[in-house]
Amino acid sequence: MQIDWKRVQTLIQLAIEEDLGSGDATSLSIIPPDSETKAILICNEECVCAGLPVAEKVFKKLNKNIIFTPLVKEGQLCKKKTILAKIAGKAIPILSAERTALNFLQRLCGIATVSHRYAMAVKGTKTKILDTRKTTPGWRNLEKYAVAVGGSSNHRIGLYDRIMIKDNHRTLASALYKCAIKDAVMKARKKFPQLEVEVEADTLKDVKDAVDAKADYILLDNMDINTIKKAVKIINGKAKIEVSGGITFSKLAKIAKTGVDFISCGALTHSVKAIDISMELQ
Repeated sequence: MQIDWKRVQTLIQLAIEEDLGSGDATSLSIIPPDSETKAILICNEECVCAGLPVAEKVFKKLNKNIIFTPLVKEGQLCKKKTILAKIAGKAIPILSAERTALNFLQRLCGIATVSHRYAMAVKGTKTKILDTRKTTPGWRNLEKYAVAVGGSSNHRIGLYDRIMIKDNHRTLASALYKCAIKDAVMKARKKFPQLEVEVEADTLKDVKDAVDAKADYILLDNMDINTIKKAVKIINGKAKIEVSGGITFSKLAKIAKTGVDFISCGALTHSVKAIDISMELQ
């Protein structure tokens, strides 16, 4: 996942307008316009760094001559009190950009840190951790970028890049077609032959129907460990297997040991705690 700078520049512009309004009244009233300063961005807790290029764009949006020097790499595990970057330039734009830059950086580091933790929980197995579409509206590109930086993997980006026949699709299909899953897969392949097809299965019967329909991926939704093991045997390598629903960190290793290919976790993005990062003037 690469940063979509066209989209992110729009986010930055909106965020700055939201915060700055008619101007930074405090800085404009206290700081002489020609004053210059130096600052550092420092993490106050251990984290995986993600988002420094975005923070740099925020500072330079207010003054293109600000010098922003990253001191760590994207994806680097940083100990508490690691200096992430140095900043130098006009004092007023640096102060005015501080909160917006930190808002981006703290959230993206938070996502990358959780992503790293989840990926490490299944290390040594074939299972990969996937994100979901449970993202902040407008932030999906950045949040999925942070997931990838942290070491987990990206699922589909949106509704356009994979067919995913979920429970509500199956409910409607069952009222329309004789064999809901088989007919739905057939129609999806005919309409969008270039896309892979995934079927969400709630029961072992759904699993068998998805195998018979030759789905590329089968999503085992809210199944317990014993049922997952049975489903893996039924699928027997005929499709890639994803597990989702009710996933907690403590369950990851046990699920991975069943031999599934993917575990998708909304928690990577929808409820992540921001990392404590501050800007300190030098």
